[in-house]
Amino acid sequence: MDGSNTSKGGCPVMHGGNTGIGNHPAKWWPKTLNLDILHQHDVKTNPMDSDYNHREAVKALDFQGVWDDVDKLLTDSQVWWPADWGHYGGLFIRLSWHAAGSYRLGDGRGGAATGNIRFEPLNSWPDNASLDKARRILWPVKKKYGNALSWADLLVLAGTVAYSNMGLEVYGFAFGREDIWGPEIDINWGHDSEMLAPTDERVESVEDATSLYNPLSASHMGLIYVNPEGVNGNPNPAETAKYVRMTFSRMAMDDVETAALTVGGHTVGKAHGGLAADEVTGGPADGDVINAGFGWSDPGFDGNANTAHTSGLEGAWTSNPTQWDNGYLDLLFKYEWESKKSRAGAWQWEPIDIAEEDMVPDATDPSIKHNPIMTDADMAMKVDPVYREICEKFHKDPAYLSETFAKAWFKLTHRDMGPKANYYGPFVPKEDLIWQDPIPAGNTDYDVNAVKAQIAASDLSVADLVATAWDSARTYRASDMRGGANGARIRLAPQKDWAGNEPQRLANVLSVLEPIAAKAGASIADVIVLAGNVGVEKAIKAAGHSIEVPFETGRGDATDEMTDADSFSVLEPVADGFRNYMQSDFGTSAEELLLDRAQLLGLTAAEMTVLVGGLRVIGANFGGSKHGVFTQREGQLTTDFFDTITDMDYKWATAADGGTYVLKDRATDEVKYTATSADLVFGSNSILRAFSEVYAQNGNETKFIRDFVAAWTKVMNADRFDLLA
Repeated sequence: MDGSNTSKGGCPVMHGGNTGIGNHPAKWWPKTLNLDILHQHDVKTNPMDSDYNHREAVKALDFQGVWDDVDKLLTDSQVWWPADWGHYGGLFIRLSWHAAGSYRLGDGRGGAATGNIRFEPLNSWPDNASLDKARRILWPVKKKYGNALSWADLLVLAGTVAYSNMGLEVYGFAFGREDIWGPEIDINWGHDSEMLAPTDERVESVEDATSLYNPLSASHMGLIYVNPEGVNGNPNPAETAKYVRMTFSRMAMDDVETAALTVGGHTVGKAHGGLAADEVTGGPADGDVINAGFGWSDPGFDGNANTAHTSGLEGAWTSNPTQWDNGYLDLLFKYEWESKKSRAGAWQWEPIDIAEEDMVPDATDPSIKHNPIMTDADMAMKVDPVYREICEKFHKDPAYLSETFAKAWFKLTHRDMGPKANYYGPFVPKEDLIWQDPIPAGNTDYDVNAVKAQIAASDLSVADLVATAWDSARTYRASDMRGGANGARIRLAPQKDWAGNEPQRLANVLSVLEPIAAKAGASIADVIVLAGNVGVEKAIKAAGHSIEVPFETGRGDATDEMTDADSFSVLEPVADGFRNYMQSDFGTSAEELLLDRAQLLGLTAAEMTVLVGGLRVIGANFGGSKHGVFTQREGQLTTDFFDTITDMDYKWATAADGGTYVLKDRATDEVKYTATSADLVFGSNSILRAFSEVYAQNGNETKFIRDFVAAWTKVMNADRFDLLA
């Protein structure tokens, strides 16, 4: 034998990889709970040094130098991807827009704050065609400034600088976004059968745009917003208007902001529909290695800007596509428009009997003139009565348009950065905006131990103290850095009335804590968290241990005037497996909803495990429910939950109600405990059972308490960005 591989096929490599999508255990065992979303940005994927602190690094960045270098790039046309009219403004704006445009208010996911457009699926979405080229054009700037300049910042800065260069007085810009280093493949971008599948696949009724399944906002898989050719590719501006309104509302934009963004977004740049639309290849993920990460190869592209292909629509919206002006509205209202096919076969709108002076110079040869175009969404601004009225005001008052657009653009590109504590650089606006969820600085000069003593001496139970602090903190979303305990918005509308916060119990607890806070000069936000810590410490002491829970002062108290109540409605916990709460049947299992909340809180699977087990035995369940309270020592922070879930003296069975479960003594058949699937998953899922076994092992009681305290503190401090600076 010569030692060569003689097995069938010859190659020892498992093609597609052991962890390829087709090889995930869920393919073979669909009931398996996929925990990957909790670890998709594991430290093992991060190439930076373990002690690298991006917040510290960005402070030393030459902010003006970065701005100036991006500005220079705008007119440095590259032969391998030439700029339209010698100006990359439109391309850079589209890059920034599409980096930010995947954000959705429903779960805070998507958006520009992590630079996720560099990875799949966004990197290869049809709507992002050729934005890979824009990133390559920006590479010299990224390379020059190194680690301190994140791709996430640069991708958004590019469009802002472009608008400024073309004449818009921009509202501002903040640095501070930190890059991720791998795809967010476990985010629900939709379950469509294919890219650009009909809208029918993601709505209950095509006629009702608001029936789009939450948390989605785009009308098709692979699009940022709506189909530019019309609903399901059929031109009908009145129907498209409904989808535009729905999509932008799910990004927390009102009608005025939506109209401003539509007008301002198409005041500059152009759409590209090369001659070879049917022959354009797919995105970077579809390409061969020789493509070097480029996608959308177009055999009709001959190195001239006017033969590039992107959307299939072809043309610019204004006569001066590299200038910020009122040309978009001038043309929209001056002419009647008709639907026509572009040279690539896509539906677009063109003016009837246009004057030559209103035509658009060719992107490569200025001596050639073309008709301007409008998409179906653009025509919606004229057809929909609400949008039309807004646009007519913009048309009469260009300064109003510029100011409204500048603020809407800033909101679009910064909303997922969270509060201003995450903003860095000299271009940050001084004004506090309500969508930033402003919180005043809190007092740090008070006697913490005296406050703890007063809380401990009150009649509030351990469960009351812990549950209230948890409810205050659990609204935090790492996806867009909203919510959390800072600000104590749990005492304000709408949170004080959320069913999941048990309004009557909450009011009783606050009636005790608020006077304590006032007397000490502490914020209510601090005292709520401190009360939770007191409850945890009481439970630890009752279990025979003594460990102090870390606490940081300085939280502030928000007011009603600082709170956009409507936008907070999406943070309402319709389910919280940590407290065994589910508002109703959503067609999604309790354990999947638990996983979703854990991911939004930024928890690992191990942290989720220890918190659930601890909160159960403390007795912090919603409404005092006994589901999952696998202990005879409720109120003590013990490992009893894990002891029970791994104890073979018990058997599990479905309860009479069909929705919950019972744990029975195998010998007597006596029901000992009740449970939900959010409890039993810690015994049924192989990974979670492995974690449960760690805490059930003899000698790990102290480890369990230590791990619980660490995970608890992480949740309580999740929104303390001031501690990270």
